[in-house]
Amino acid sequence: MKVFSSFIAGIDDPLHRERVEKVLNWINSKYPNLKAEIKWNQPMFTDHGTFIIALSISKKHLAVSPETETITYVEDDIVKAGYDYTKGLVRIPWNAPIEYSLLKKMIEFNILDKAECSTFWRK
Repeated sequence: MKVFSSFIAGIDDPLHRERVEKVLNWINSKYPNLKAEIKWNQPMFTDHGTFIIALSISKKHLAVSPETETITYVEDDIVKAGYDYTKGLVRIPWNAPIEYSLLKKMIEFNILDKAECSTFWRK
């Protein structure tokens, strides 16, 4: 995905870079109707101009940001996966497996819940 190429190229650790690229490609292939964009220096996906999900990185983890309402909706799944989280993001340690079923649940919840949303963020 060309839109994310400079973000991915800027990840120093080759294993982290590969992992981020794999997740972004997975989202893009599973949800081709979503628009891939960079906003606030983060790769994200939107649907009809509304935010669906974003990724960011730190030294210790890959972070997934789906909005507070979505975190609440999938909270039990986050706990089962063993990930740390806040009201706005889920931290996936670099050495932990990616729970793609959790990503799927977050993305599909946002797509359905925000189908009639006319703003970028929920109000």
